[in-house]
Amino acid sequence: MKIKVPYHIVLFPDGNQGWARERGLPALRGYWEGYKNLLKFWSWCQKRGVKILTVFGFTTENWNRPKREVSFLMRFLEKGLKENLQKYINNPEYQKLGVRVRVIGQKERLSESLQKIIREVEEATKNNNKFFLNLGISYGGKWDIVQATQRIIQDGISPEKVTEELFNQYISTASLPDPDLIIRAGGKQRLSNSLLWQTAYSELYFSKKFWPDFNEEDLDEAIREYSSRQRTFGK
Repeated sequence: MKIKVPYHIVLFPDGNQGWARERGLPALRGYWEGYKNLLKFWSWCQKRGVKILTVFGFTTENWNRPKREVSFLMRFLEKGLKENLQKYINNPEYQKLGVRVRVIGQKERLSESLQKIIREVEEATKNNNKFFLNLGISYGGKWDIVQATQRIIQDGISPEKVTEELFNQYISTASLPDPDLIIRAGGKQRLSNSLLWQTAYSELYFSKKFWPDFNEEDLDEAIREYSSRQRTFGK
């Protein structure tokens, strides 16, 4: 049977702290290992023909975590974006991969320095079209629906003209197709307020593995599981 590869995958890379605790390591070490695994994961996806990957790195609810952890995660995100931007600028082979990076979420809540590097990354990759990488930073599905509604009202659009098609133009992932497959590592089995509008008919795959342990074979298993399902979209 021919394997159907999902066009758009959403990833919840959970379990970084659990991975560290299991090994008696500092929690922050788990995030570092998870970051390294993410760099491999998007490459695995691209090799298999996936065109869009949306990754959640920090949700609106994550602001309620201890200040020390939030501060670390913000610095970590900024450092990762800077390093990969430099790699992209200085490495022609990296540029050939054609990855466009876009951050979705409440950018105004982020530090000026993080906002600056986000603008630089998005500007540097805006013309790429071989692979689309969306990073959810301070993102929440409820926020996304609210901000889309607010913008529609601000644009003076009358209620009778508001359709699903129009609403899709105002959501944070506008211009991109809805996710086909959601992969969540770490054992949790919920959407955690992410892409609530866009995932109405997405297929769900949950792995008990902590994210740093999730490997290429696990991705293949998730894709095989997705391929075996009959997607009827309610029909």
